[in-house]
Amino acid sequence: MDDPKAPLLPLQDSPSSPQTQHSLISILTLGNFFILLGPLLCAATCLLLRGLGDGPRNMLAVLLWVFEWWLTEAVPMPVTSMAPLFLFPIFGIASADTVAHSYMDDVIALVLGSFILALAVEHYNIHRRLALNITLTFCGEPLNPPLLLLGICTTTAFVSMWMHNVAAAVMMMPVATGVVQRIPTGRSASAAQRGFCKAVVLGVIYSAAVGGMTTLTGTGVNLILVGMWKSYFPEEEPISFSQWFFFGFPLGLLIFLALWGILCGLYCSRGLGRDLSAFLDKAHLRRELELLGPMAFAEKMVLAVFSMLILLWMTRSITDDIPGWGALFHGRAGDGTASVMMATLLFIIPNKKHEGEKLMDWNKCKKLPWNIILLLGAGFAIADGVKTSGLAGVLSEALDFLESAPYWAIAPAVALVHPLLLMVPGAIGAQFAFLLPTGTPSNIVGFTTGHIDISDMIKTGLPLKVAGIAVLSLLMPTLGAYVFGTNGKVP
Repeated sequence: MDDPKAPLLPLQDSPSSPQTQHSLISILTLGNFFILLGPLLCAATCLLLRGLGDGPRNMLAVLLWVFEWWLTEAVPMPVTSMAPLFLFPIFGIASADTVAHSYMDDVIALVLGSFILALAVEHYNIHRRLALNITLTFCGEPLNPPLLLLGICTTTAFVSMWMHNVAAAVMMMPVATGVVQRIPTGRSASAAQRGFCKAVVLGVIYSAAVGGMTTLTGTGVNLILVGMWKSYFPEEEPISFSQWFFFGFPLGLLIFLALWGILCGLYCSRGLGRDLSAFLDKAHLRRELELLGPMAFAEKMVLAVFSMLILLWMTRSITDDIPGWGALFHGRAGDGTASVMMATLLFIIPNKKHEGEKLMDWNKCKKLPWNIILLLGAGFAIADGVKTSGLAGVLSEALDFLESAPYWAIAPAVALVHPLLLMVPGAIGAQFAFLLPTGTPSNIVGFTTGHIDISDMIKTGLPLKVAGIAVLSLLMPTLGAYVFGTNGKVP
């Protein structure tokens, strides 16, 4: 019988067991190194930059920690996005209440309400019905591939205007692949047929990106810009939904036309309609539409609520002479107010399918993209922290060398460069991620279909990127100056 007083571990020296070696290997991984690198960068910054001042030094240290985790994805992005909630109070950058406020302001409310409405649209298959109707309208008879491509791209861009472009790409890709699946793609397919399949997939992912530029809710980058503008220049008029739309829609329309022209020039060869007519025609589209049946009460009500929300967004602030409905509440109501209010109606209006069932319930909201909401909140918290900690002042002092520059060289730049003249192109330019699959999640949605590869994205994305830069460079100092008032007083 074993001695119960015997030690659990052998007292004599013994070579490392395979289990010990395996545990060491499992600990010494690149992922764990990246996890430790964030706190190490933070600690090194605090030790080496003591002369910077407590506030700016601590803020810079926290920034390095958070950005390192974001860039390496050592910790899941949503979890990293919550890091300011404990790092800011610990390092004395902001109180817990102050930093938590950044995670639920009017911009976050705007996103939350629009996401709930997007889930309702998806739940009732409204996006599919809309796609089939528009595609049927643009299909042409006999089959006209450029018009069909225009219909698919137009539908995607329109959907992306009112919800996040990633969600729009995910929703529209099944419609696109449904078209592509009826076209031969193997060895029996011609080069023209394979090319059109590539055009459909590329059209969806790029149209989602372009459509997202036109409205504040289309992509998180636009919302981050609005939040930063409000944070850095609180005394200035915030950018409203309608104000952005008056600039973003013409910009997006011109880039969209460039996209369609590039796709047609690269992939829609002469005679393609005859090659595709045997696999795709109006009769098939009508059969798919008929399978959806007539539009039910629930679908009509979701569309009505969505239309009301768009109307409220567009009319909250119109012009100085026509202030809009927001003036009734003396500036207390924002775009997020309308977004959450309309989303709330979905939980009140019955769907008339089952007794007591509403258009939406919380179980249907389990797919809410909290990762994007947390990311936006972290961005706003960091923007506030950079300002309140004094780091922004330290960074601006780094430009003191300009004091020795000639007055005639500095004065014109200060007088001409309104912050939005740089901030808006920076935000929109960041969305010109057309070249690689990793540029944006929307690109990954298309890349995973297997119909496109990196060379296709570069061949299409490079001229599209050039066209986007040219359009933005043309419109920002002209239309943008009028819409955002950048010719007026510089904040």
